[in-house]
Amino acid sequence: MVKPDELIVDIAARVESGQSSHMSLTVVTGGAVITGRLAPESVWRKRVAEVLKDSDQLAEFASVFDAPVKREGPPTHLHFHVARIIQGTVGVPETGGMYRVAIEDVNAWTVGDFSYS
Repeated sequence: MVKPDELIVDIAARVESGQSSHMSLTVVTGGAVITGRLAPESVWRKRVAEVLKDSDQLAEFASVFDAPVKREGPPTHLHFHVARIIQGTVGVPETGGMYRVAIEDVNAWTVGDFSYS
């Protein structure tokens, strides 16, 4: 079993406890570079549920994300919003998306949101 980086676990725990969405982070996971702001899981789930509810084809899945978060112990995932996958000189999607990344799958990280030109 991989032991997650204690620093990133602490960052995730502080985001969760403070219910803040102002911490910017960039991670490398599975060869992808994801950059954006972290959100508490409950806020992230609420936003995903809202997006799904607005979809004619995906509305039925909104209830999966509306379920209350019941977790004990340290966070296991990072919840990005307004995030992009950096690919070459662009970020996908340009407007930012919602990503959930397992902390144990993070290969490298840095504080801050990478921009591109």
